Amino acid sequence: MTGLRLNADMGESFGPWAMGMDEAVMPVVDLANVACGFHASDQDHMRRTVQLAVSHGVTIGAHPAYPDLMGFGRRSMACSADEIENLVLYQIGALSAFCRAAGTDVHYVKPHGALYNDMMKNHDILAAVMRAVKAFDPGVALMTLSTRDNHPVRSLAAAHGVPLWLEAFADRAYDDDGHLLSRSNPGAVHADPETIIEQARRIARGETLTTSGGGELILEADTLCVHGDNPDSIAAIRRIRDAIHQPAP
Repeated sequence: MTGLRLNADMGESFGPWAMGMDEAVMPVVDLANVACGFHASDQDHMRRTVQLAVSHGVTIGAHPAYPDLMGFGRRSMACSADEIENLVLYQIGALSAFCRAAGTDVHYVKPHGALYNDMMKNHDILAAVMRAVKAFDPGVALMTLSTRDNHPVRSLAAAHGVPLWLEAFADRAYDDDGHLLSRSNPGAVHADPETIIEQARRIARGETLTTSGGGELILEADTLCVHGDNPDSIAAIRRIRDAIHQPAP
């Protein structure tokens, strides 16, 4: 059996513009990464998403990003380490207010988009994010990408006193170093439900994945990211949940 928890990005609607199927996804995941207003969402959607998570007993995490509503947080920005620390802390604090109003707390932080990718390539950025998490609450975990070699990130987290949750993706292709293949490359995002479910099963069991370069990769993971923006993807999440909780043959 596996203790792998499912996480999904939530609350990414903005004003009258709706994104995702949060009401259908929330009952079938363990962790909700709630957008904090910089790449998506606003105060109304943040509060509704927190209330929805509480109603389903789902653990809430902050999903901070660069201040990039137009680009959905997928564009890198030239921010100093201090600016990154402050913008992450600002967003966690905003979500925390809604969590406190609903009788719950922020339990972890998962940066979004370009900020997530940048911190995995630049440890100065990662350290800035860790400082923000530690300043908010030393007990709050930081979710980072699981790669071929997690020792450098583990060492940095230990030095900053920040708990670490390693994340893998069921619907993304990996390069030889265990980093996510850029969305600009063909095949970077898996579309076939059977491929996604099989990758989830292999990650949960510690089995090898095939990288974009044809190599073998084993990922250590505490949580698995899933996406639910259409009825087919919701059905796939349910199947993933069933698959990762099946005993290995």
